[in-house]
Amino acid sequence: MATELASTYADLTLLIGGRWLGSEGRKTSPVINPATEEVIGQLPHASRADLDAALTATQRGFRTWRAIFPDERGRILKRAAELLRERKEEIARLATTESGKVIHETRVEVMMSANIFEWYAEEGRRAYGRVLPQRAPGTRMTIVKEPVGPVAAFAPWNFPLGNPARKIGAALGAGCSVILKPAEETPASGLAVAKCLLDAGLPPDVLSIVYGVPAEISSHLLASPVIRAISFTGSIPVGKHLMKLAADGMKRTTMELGGHAPVVVFDDVDLDQVLDLSATAKYRNAGQVCVSPTRYYVHERIYRPFVEGFGKRAQSWPVGNGLEEKNKMGPLVHARRLAAIEAFIEDAKQHGAKLEAGGRRLTSPGYFYAPTVLADVPNSARIMNEEPFGPVAVINPFSSFDRVIEQANRLPYGLAAFAFTSSSKTVKLLGEQLEAGMVGINTYQISIPESPFGGVKESGHGSEEGIEGLEACLVTKFISEA
Repeated sequence: MATELASTYADLTLLIGGRWLGSEGRKTSPVINPATEEVIGQLPHASRADLDAALTATQRGFRTWRAIFPDERGRILKRAAELLRERKEEIARLATTESGKVIHETRVEVMMSANIFEWYAEEGRRAYGRVLPQRAPGTRMTIVKEPVGPVAAFAPWNFPLGNPARKIGAALGAGCSVILKPAEETPASGLAVAKCLLDAGLPPDVLSIVYGVPAEISSHLLASPVIRAISFTGSIPVGKHLMKLAADGMKRTTMELGGHAPVVVFDDVDLDQVLDLSATAKYRNAGQVCVSPTRYYVHERIYRPFVEGFGKRAQSWPVGNGLEEKNKMGPLVHARRLAAIEAFIEDAKQHGAKLEAGGRRLTSPGYFYAPTVLADVPNSARIMNEEPFGPVAVINPFSSFDRVIEQANRLPYGLAAFAFTSSSKTVKLLGEQLEAGMVGINTYQISIPESPFGGVKESGHGSEEGIEGLEACLVTKFISEA
């Protein structure tokens, strides 16, 4: 299987001004299948000349794309959505091969990406302005929405299809051109999304895809006056660095940064149902999800049954190569994640945490780590304060509502929060008091194309998806006529 994948993996290129540019004369870096540790491709890095060419192309592309009426832009986005659906199996296998996540999840991600394009195809037609009441005869005052300009977008590896679709879809729906830098770990997925757009009729200069050393790419693009907005998904330190670079040019920023999602479980729930939902959500993409539930606060009356039930589910969770249909969790994306998770677990144990399940590497080759459950973890442990980004559930008991809200809101993060209860009064209080940009109550489903996706506090600002995602790519102009 590994040899077959190596021979069929897509040729990796840059995409600049409609041209697919290979590795000739360029630095390259290896792309590794995390399930086999096999090198499956060589990724070309954009040179400074390539980046300048992308900037020139995106400037041309912006003039072209903004002049196309929204209904025609929408037609192209809808056709791209159709192509994604038609190519679902091929693209899903590609994403699984390079990211490690199981094929069931990448199939869903292809459909999610198609739905995002379809949403922005329609919402781009609704960038409404308004007319103000007259103050004098023969005058008119109008407010219009216009595309902000070329967008530089930076997408991580954990959703190699969905993250590019969010960023590209919003920009194109608003009438902006885009230079996208997907993650170097998962390059073919971003290129597959771009190919669907070009095959759907997107003018070639409107979208460029570049790869390379992230700091070099970002500093070069953000220094250019061509770029007028930045969309970034990734870590808090990198997000803060990009904001500093953006400040020099007063560029608009949308930042979807780290999280450390709390889950509050009250004693009036259906325990098995919540456990089934929680294990599925926790081990999705091996916990490498920015909204992954991590800190479980469980009412003391059901604490031990919850811990034991979670541990049993973790121990029986099918882990292996994501291309095999039987598996529900694949590997971590690279060896660095393995070392990071091991350090978190060891530190927690040294602080007195009890290892209920997992806590070890699995078979090699591949960056596999066992689904893990930790109980009775003190706040002094690193994993209670830093995002683990791995398949680890951390469980602690609580006895009072006020105390658990204090613990849930304790950290500087505020991306997602979850809670489970059958009390309608408690539901209302949770919605009011949990500090997060997205709150799921009796559900882990907090992302659809129509809803804003973003956080508060150090988890960032601005939103992707929904009308808010389109608004991030628009500027407001007031026109007064006499």
